[in-house]
Amino acid sequence: MSTSNTVQAGKVDVTKDEQGIATITFFHPHHNSLPGAVLNDLANTITKVGEDAQVKVVVLQSEGDRTFCAGASFDELLAIENKEQGLTFFSGFAKVINACRKSPKIILGRVQGKAVGGGVGVAAATDYCFATKHAAVKLSELAIGIGPFVVGPAVERKIGLSAFSQLSLDAGEFRSAAWAKEKGLYAAVFETTEELDAAVQAFAAKLATYNPEALQAMKQVFWEGTEHWDQLLVERAGISGTLVLSDFTRNFIKQFKNK
Repeated sequence: MSTSNTVQAGKVDVTKDEQGIATITFFHPHHNSLPGAVLNDLANTITKVGEDAQVKVVVLQSEGDRTFCAGASFDELLAIENKEQGLTFFSGFAKVINACRKSPKIILGRVQGKAVGGGVGVAAATDYCFATKHAAVKLSELAIGIGPFVVGPAVERKIGLSAFSQLSLDAGEFRSAAWAKEKGLYAAVFETTEELDAAVQAFAAKLATYNPEALQAMKQVFWEGTEHWDQLLVERAGISGTLVLSDFTRNFIKQFKNK
């Protein structure tokens, strides 16, 4: 069974198999960047799939070969005209992270390529994440003139404050998939996409045989202490939504797009 929602040249698909494994796939032609409409659709899909009694485990992935997610859409960032619009846009990432956090189902991440900015946050919001050697990570927000405020709590929770600080301040550089595995973002890193897919499916199939009540209870344990994130991430979205209006950020994005 599969369903698909297409928004603004991007889309979110869902497939389910007989084992109770639901696979959520997002796509955008610009390196899987995430405009607001796709973010909202992704968050709503994660929530809906989590409420499906037939689903036992969820796989979250993107289409394409070498980019998992490029983060925020630069076109949409440039279109933001006031703090309210900025808050609305960055709240989209908050919704996705909170949807993952509050889903009663274990969510496995499949990261086949580079993750930038919000893409790192999406990977960090999964409960167990697999990647290929091409899945380098970068938090580029400070270089743009904002900061990884919304995704920060999810990333810091996974890799710790020290590694999060390194990734945030060294905003122009990628860290390797091996580095991300060493810090705890990835549970395993594979040479090829084929090996990645085999590992994801095998692990998902194994989880699907476990007691669903036990898995749900473990999920609650994993995310203990994050109950305030509904408010925290929206507050963080407000910070980013204000900073994106700065001359620094607007000039940076315009120069980047003109390259």
